[in-house]
Amino acid sequence: MRALRVQVAEVARQLHAAGWVANHDGNVTARDGARLIATPTATSKRLIGDRDLLELDARGQVQGPGKVFGEIGLHLAVYERRPDVGCVVHAHPPHATAISASRGNPIERPFIAEAVVSLGPRIPKLAYAQPGDAAKQALAPWCELVDAVILGNHGVLAWGKDPEQALLRLELVEHLAKIAVAAAALGGVEPLSDAAIAPLLAARAKAGIGRAADRAVDTASRLLGAPTPAAPVVACAPAPHASVATISPGGQPMDLAAVVREEIVRALRG
Repeated sequence: MRALRVQVAEVARQLHAAGWVANHDGNVTARDGARLIATPTATSKRLIGDRDLLELDARGQVQGPGKVFGEIGLHLAVYERRPDVGCVVHAHPPHATAISASRGNPIERPFIAEAVVSLGPRIPKLAYAQPGDAAKQALAPWCELVDAVILGNHGVLAWGKDPEQALLRLELVEHLAKIAVAAAALGGVEPLSDAAIAPLLAARAKAGIGRAADRAVDTASRLLGAPTPAAPVVACAPAPHASVATISPGGQPMDLAAVVREEIVRALRG
């Protein structure tokens, strides 16, 4: 627990040092079993030490003194849908926040390969919503498909297996935003084609990054009214680590990467 608290406090200070938060902006949480560690509200991230962090239960209720920040519901929405996530970070990096406050979203479709593998098939910009149920409902559909979102008029939310990965993903969103802003003078970025994105997404799923492949198994299980199947699954892409055979509708074994690629391309087109 102490080591995790130190990491969360360090990430909070890095957000301030990078110029991605000001005043009392931003927040960081990390998961430690059934408990959460969180930065306190109304405190500059520049001043956060490991002893300043709050301890929360799984519902986001503070265990002890202190007050949690208003956006805690967004963090909980991610944790509820992503058992693989150990940290969520929210900040206002200037270039990405400029996109969040503008009419367009030039980084929604990936334009470099690294973004696809690290973050997923797109970086959506959610409509502005006050912290609460409306904001959680807007975020929920994206939690399993991507690893970062732009919050309309509200900055960036990113998540990962630990504080370092969550911070790196937020850093990547800001990096992409800088590139997009620079490219605007040259006619704007040129997004990658579906043909280019598909194998990158298959590589992402095969490497176990994100939850795209696991989500396919979970969806099939719910439709069948059964737990994650141990028998062959038809037209479903199991996670790379799952002991599930992949069988085509015709009964022939299929390559996992090909199945994942086909499913994600269909989702993008839909």
